[in-house]
Amino acid sequence: MILPLDKSRIERIINFYPMRINPYYLSLIKHANCPIGKQAIPDIREIDDVNIAGNPDPLCEEIQSPVTNLIHRYPDRVLFMVSAECAMYCRFCMRKRKVGYPSVVTDETRNIGIEYIKNNKHIQEVVISGGDPLLLEDQILDYILKGLRSIDHIEILRIHSRVPCTLPQRITKDLVDMLRQYHPLFINIHFNHPDEITKEASLACGALSDAGIPLGCQTVLLNGVNNEQNIIKTLMKKLLTIRVRPYYIHQLDVVRGNHHFKTTIEDGLDIMQSLYGISGLCVPQYMIDLPGGGGKVPLLPQYLKYDAVNI
Repeated sequence: MILPLDKSRIERIINFYPMRINPYYLSLIKHANCPIGKQAIPDIREIDDVNIAGNPDPLCEEIQSPVTNLIHRYPDRVLFMVSAECAMYCRFCMRKRKVGYPSVVTDETRNIGIEYIKNNKHIQEVVISGGDPLLLEDQILDYILKGLRSIDHIEILRIHSRVPCTLPQRITKDLVDMLRQYHPLFINIHFNHPDEITKEASLACGALSDAGIPLGCQTVLLNGVNNEQNIIKTLMKKLLTIRVRPYYIHQLDVVRGNHHFKTTIEDGLDIMQSLYGISGLCVPQYMIDLPGGGGKVPLLPQYLKYDAVNI
């Protein structure tokens, strides 16, 4: 399919925010207004975005980073950025300031991060993120996991990845056999639309599940992509069929360059309310990350209509 793209506009955007759409994910884009395409194809509004005072880091990740590419927001866990590359660069990414620039993450920054974790015994869980950790070569990811698993006080390893959605062919037998060595290991995947759940994605998730790796999904509410009740309900149901447990629905982390994807909290609450009545396994938590680095908090629809004493 030939998409009606303005090459000069695309070039202007990618001077600020890199573009990558691999052949597999490109094949999912069916028309000019496709919700899959909106996630992947640069939009001129990314560089025209004058909102949030131009702040590329409103969640204050940098000031919560005691060493480069490691965010220590909560006492017992850290987020460890081990890659700055992804199989597809999401246009709504909350780390647009870093993702797509390979020099941001190096062997040195990864080693410094492992050393920091080793020296802080109150850390019990490591969220391995990026970029996308599963886009790393097997031996590099194996080195990172082995280093973390060798630390006595680390109990849980968690990988955040979009690869099973955006490039499921990456989930090879060799990769899965390597990952299964590092239990307890959890993987949170990122699907935003039912059309992303393909035969290939199902096979990838099945291979990970068969290796004993629990899979969760973190979905982001995106204007014009999935901020409709039926879309989210269908997505949540389809996730269960590929053995992925809906975990979080995120209110978009608004950073410079993604404001056109922002939805209202009222939309999110209405969507959450529409999910009740279907299988409880389909119902994730609706979360918002507080500006200023305050952390995630859940948002719930209001159900109480009567004085609880009289019920």
